[in-house]
Amino acid sequence: MVALSILDLVRVRQGSDPRHALDHARDLAAHAEGWGYRRFWVAEHHNMEGIASAATAVVIAHVAAGTRTIRVGAGGIMLPNHAPMVIAEQFGTLAHLFPGRIDLGLGRAPGTDQGTMRALRRSLANSDNFPNDVLELQAYFAPDTPGPALRAVPATGTQVPLWILGSSTYGAQLAAALGLPYAFASHFAPADLLPALEIYRESFRPSAQAQKPYAMAGINVIAAGDDATARRLATTQQMSFADIFRGARGLSKPPIDDIETYWSPLEKVQAMRMLARSVVGGPQAVRAGLAAFVAQTGVDEVMVVSDVFDHAARLRSFEIIAEAAAGL
Repeated sequence: MVALSILDLVRVRQGSDPRHALDHARDLAAHAEGWGYRRFWVAEHHNMEGIASAATAVVIAHVAAGTRTIRVGAGGIMLPNHAPMVIAEQFGTLAHLFPGRIDLGLGRAPGTDQGTMRALRRSLANSDNFPNDVLELQAYFAPDTPGPALRAVPATGTQVPLWILGSSTYGAQLAAALGLPYAFASHFAPADLLPALEIYRESFRPSAQAQKPYAMAGINVIAAGDDATARRLATTQQMSFADIFRGARGLSKPPIDDIETYWSPLEKVQAMRMLARSVVGGPQAVRAGLAAFVAQTGVDEVMVVSDVFDHAARLRSFEIIAEAAAGL
């Protein structure tokens, strides 16, 4: 059976604020635990008023404190933005607070604009150090060794599982070389999904963490009681993607009746290209779409994004997804 997990954008809605977004994330995770989802991840984004997960480790602590068994983690931390030792200290602390439940997905993209990169003291050259930074981070989580080694207290010995994230074949190659699980961001960058998975599986080298390849892929799923309702709910995400191309990122917008009145033909083409890996509809359409996605990709785990404006409708979307995916 393919595992099902959640990537939550911690979206701040119009008429709301970051506190509501954070509490809604925690509430969703608590429900997801009961519906059988394996893990709940949040991602590092900066200088985006519509996303409340910039302090990713803090958000993970908030969510994990409101749940009991579901794995909680980063999908991901943009490692070039940080010193590996600092990330090891943060996630080592989380591992002690929530034993056996913390994941650490790592990306090499900045996750922000150039002005914010400078504010983070980040250099584009940091991306070139990504493989070595991953190895350094891995060493901080390893069991203690005799001698005057540098320690990232309290990370030593926690062996927090690392994932390599990617939206191109680069991450697939690195994950395979290091023998780590791999998560592909096909929920917004679907073009290289199949080639990346092929490279990862063919090039994988067993490691202490993983003896065989383990692949996850992201997909957008908007579910409701019927297809028409789901299509209307999906306009929230479609407007968000159109706004990206307008340079007008902002708060999450309520759904509208006709998305064609919102975007231009060019914006539609651009947005739908990024949203190519999406399933929108009622229970039957969702089950068929998920089954086709798993059959085509052969992934071990599916990570779902369901960007729905209203919290109650979003909970229902994830509940329907879990029911539709049962037995896949």
